[in-house]
Amino acid sequence: MRAEGVVNTTPGARAVLAPTPTVQLLSNALAFLFALGVIVFVHELGHYLMAKAFGIRVLTFSLGFGRKLLAFRRGETEYRVSWVPLGGYVNFAGQDPGERSDDPREYLNRPRWQRVLILLAGPFANVVLSVILVAIVFMTGFAARDASDVPPVVGMVEPGSPGQEAGLEAGDRVLTVEGEAVDSWQDVMFAVLTSPEKPLHLEYERLAKPGAAPVRARTTLEPERVPRDEVGEAGVHPLVVIGEVLPGSAAEAAGIKVGDAVLAIAGKGIQSFAGLREQVVDRADEPLDVLVLRGGETLTLSVTPRADRQGAMIGVGQPFRKYSPGEAIIESVRFNAELTVQIVVLVEKIFERRISLRASLGGPIEIAAVSGAAARRGFRDLLLFMSFISVNLFIFNLFPIPILDGGQILVLLIEGTLRRDLSTRIKERITQVGLVMIVMLMAMALYFDLSKNLPSLLKPSTDSDVQESPAEVDR
Repeated sequence: MRAEGVVNTTPGARAVLAPTPTVQLLSNALAFLFALGVIVFVHELGHYLMAKAFGIRVLTFSLGFGRKLLAFRRGETEYRVSWVPLGGYVNFAGQDPGERSDDPREYLNRPRWQRVLILLAGPFANVVLSVILVAIVFMTGFAARDASDVPPVVGMVEPGSPGQEAGLEAGDRVLTVEGEAVDSWQDVMFAVLTSPEKPLHLEYERLAKPGAAPVRARTTLEPERVPRDEVGEAGVHPLVVIGEVLPGSAAEAAGIKVGDAVLAIAGKGIQSFAGLREQVVDRADEPLDVLVLRGGETLTLSVTPRADRQGAMIGVGQPFRKYSPGEAIIESVRFNAELTVQIVVLVEKIFERRISLRASLGGPIEIAAVSGAAARRGFRDLLLFMSFISVNLFIFNLFPIPILDGGQILVLLIEGTLRRDLSTRIKERITQVGLVMIVMLMAMALYFDLSKNLPSLLKPSTDSDVQESPAEVDR
């Protein structure tokens, strides 16, 4: 009997079938429809609820554009699902100047400040959604992988990489990037990703001999450009921190403790927990020197992996965190605030031409591919990706582009300053300009999508699309 798909044979991974191209496309489409449907629904719901709060008549609430697929009417509003699932809209009574009457419940007859709040309600509903999604992930528990609380300490440097050329070594703590203090590995990673082929000036601290003060030094790191996404890559990886040591395991016998960072096994650097597993899986009963970082000092411990049905193991796991509801909300707000700042900085770097628009502009194909991959990894990964898209939608909709919420708010602010409405002709021209801008952005996004994803859609899925359970890498 032949199984459809490619079996993931990564040592230590659970037996999982990678999807065939057809299954992959289907799962991408379903994940895309679910993720975008929820995000758009919440966005339009924000507009809808704020309009209802001000007593404005809502004629249509639609998910999608174009001809309606499904529809029903309740009260004065028709609720519909339309054929083109790339957005949605809420249609208010009297929203078109040509259909305006004296009815006080029409949109254009309401004060400008109310209309501004209605327009703001959609983007801010996306912020609320993102906070809720991330809080759910934090409450259900998650493996700490490159999280914002991972210290900015180098865990491994790939041979021949820009990181090695810059002189960085495992154990170096990055203090500043371009003169700005860094608090976590996330800060380092973001600077590298957004600076392809651009020199980054780093200050770092290197461990000295026991009892001696660390040595400070400076270097220049120039990330390579990754062709597909036009982002930077330096070949520098964060610490692999031990979050769990199983009782009676080889790791416990060797003296490995929770909080230790594994720098190397048998002289070879470790990029990730999967890399740690690969170093020991075929070396049962073979004593191995493990270099760990503990409390600012490096130690060499001898660990002997023990045979298991899936290969040799040492009995360690990744850090796993789970917050109470109150803690989850607080941490989610912090997480989303940092994400918002990073997106704004990314936009600034695009205008400064430090990073290509290709690296940051993704269309429906890219979103579908990433959401499908996230869904196959697990529902929590899909929720995190949805939060990322929701925050992006919040920021994008506030851009002062005509027909977007931000553009309409700008027009209302101008009218408020002038204390009169702009003419219908001027508003029509503004709308036409906005429509052209949006069509151009969509065309560019689609072009980038095809150039990045079409080759991969024409070949079978690989093991990289299927990952082992982070908490079970070496158990």
